[in-house]
Amino acid sequence: MKKFKFNIRGNNYDVIVKYFEDGKAKVEVNGSPYHIEVERTTQETKTPILVRKDVKNPKGSHKIQKSGRGGANITAPLPGNIIQIFVKEGDSITKGDKILVYDAMKMENLIKAEKEGTVKSVKVQVGDSVLQGDVLIEME
Repeated sequence: MKKFKFNIRGNNYDVIVKYFEDGKAKVEVNGSPYHIEVERTTQETKTPILVRKDVKNPKGSHKIQKSGRGGANITAPLPGNIIQIFVKEGDSITKGDKILVYDAMKMENLIKAEKEGTVKSVKVQVGDSVLQGDVLIEME
């Protein structure tokens, strides 16, 4: 037997639970006996809800970034994985040439040259994971 005191909308109730089993109960509310059935509902979620902060891309992060040495760096616009590389050190490229393909957010993204130049060094390999802003290729 359990005793409870409730205040509902300014009204006080003394509740005594005399018996409770299999969703049926005998209760006494302010001295009046009641037979009640308790209905339990549970809400199950199969997939947890993840809360993440929005990723904010800096303005112009998808473009070739110029370095202070007169060359240019090609950086990753989003985090992802390198799938394919089309250039190697010493290659001459022209505007619009394919440079590499990488997977970001379950989508394949093709990076193309935005200007002419020579590949100074390739900083990544197929299968590498990169973060936003990481240097992929240095150009002269």
